[in-house]
Amino acid sequence: MAEKEKQDGFSRLKKLVHPFSSLSIVRKIFYGYISLALLIIIISAFTLSRLEKLNVLSGDIVKRDSRVIEITEGMTDNLSAQELFARRYIILNSPDIFTLVKSRSREFKRLADELQVLPGEYKAFAGRIASLHEEYDRLLDELPSYSVKEEYYSKIHQKQIDLIWFLKEVSDNARNAQHKKIRMTERIGARAVKVAGVICGAGIILSISAALLITRNISRSVNQLKHATEEISAGRFEYIPDIRNRDELGELAHAFTEMAKRLKELEEAYLDKNPLTRLPGGIAIEKEIIKRIASGTPAAFCFADLDNFKAYNDRYSYARGSGIIMATARIIEKVISETGTREDFIGHIGGDDYMFSTAPERYPLICNAVIKHFDIMVRGHYDQEDLKRGHIISKNRQGQEMRFPIMTISIAVVNSLNSAVLDHIRLGEIAAELKEYAKSLPGSVCVADRRQDGGPEEGKVIQFPTKTG
Repeated sequence: MAEKEKQDGFSRLKKLVHPFSSLSIVRKIFYGYISLALLIIIISAFTLSRLEKLNVLSGDIVKRDSRVIEITEGMTDNLSAQELFARRYIILNSPDIFTLVKSRSREFKRLADELQVLPGEYKAFAGRIASLHEEYDRLLDELPSYSVKEEYYSKIHQKQIDLIWFLKEVSDNARNAQHKKIRMTERIGARAVKVAGVICGAGIILSISAALLITRNISRSVNQLKHATEEISAGRFEYIPDIRNRDELGELAHAFTEMAKRLKELEEAYLDKNPLTRLPGGIAIEKEIIKRIASGTPAAFCFADLDNFKAYNDRYSYARGSGIIMATARIIEKVISETGTREDFIGHIGGDDYMFSTAPERYPLICNAVIKHFDIMVRGHYDQEDLKRGHIISKNRQGQEMRFPIMTISIAVVNSLNSAVLDHIRLGEIAAELKEYAKSLPGSVCVADRRQDGGPEEGKVIQFPTKTG
């Protein structure tokens, strides 16, 4: 049960990661940076909002609460000064001293007006203070009219006490509000630090995870490609790198796999090449025939064979025989390059046997040119006395000495337009019959299959035989 849950967990994780693996490398890096940028924006926005709130609270503390405390303390000091001057006035009965009392009263009103303009609940407090001070001011104005000023002053003093107590109440409210806002500032700051720390921690974890995911994804693919390079360098072309990404590395892996397939084909072709002529060998020839037949493209398959080559080889040595084989290959290549097309194919079956394919309408011209150049070339490989005699003396397969004519070339052509060629095996059978027929004819000849739908008619000479004698 636990194992199944674990597998289900891995499956869910793969489903989450799969869309990421299909992104290009540029997008992976871009999204990685975008996630970090978003985290920075979130942290910055949160921090700025907290700082804005702290700034508002600090502004309230400095511009309102602290100012209210300063104003109420100034008012209290003003009232104490008024009381002092009022007592002196009672004792000295001097109009100048009473003038000082009134000047203090104007100063108090100025402070009251300043309190009035402060925002919030202090406007109401300012109105109450102004009302109490007007009552207090009226009592002061009536003080000079009383003869027994000491008795009247008790009323003034009582009103002053009421006003001072109210000022104290306003000041205490301001202090309480100040302390409350200071504590709130501390809480906001502490919370902001915690939240910013959590977001930063999450950002660090996310950035590290994204970096690990991106680098691991890229590094794994690079290592797979490196390993694939080592495998292919060792000749194991069938190795396929296990890269399932759909990014540039995935495309590179696909191209790498295609390249490995092509290298395998090239190596097979190289290994199949004849070591003497460097032309494709039997496997490549068979593949070419199968491909042409399967595609249904009209083609003339030409099989060339040298007549009396073994006798020449025995008479003149293997080295001179190899020279003729190479010279014949170069002749076919030269003729094909001059009169053929890019789609034409040249192969060396082995020994003195060759095969080339071309378009049906071109093979008469090509075969005639090959015969012409071969008959000129081959005479340069014989000694003069043998050329004069027109033959060489060598032993046959039974060890008997015989006369063998100067070497000629026989070309058997299987035209897919005229023959019922169903597969490469049937084509080989028809070609063998034609070559046997061509070799029975004197001189260098080209013989083509003229049978329709597999009928019994023999191949016939359709190209100009060159007599050698």
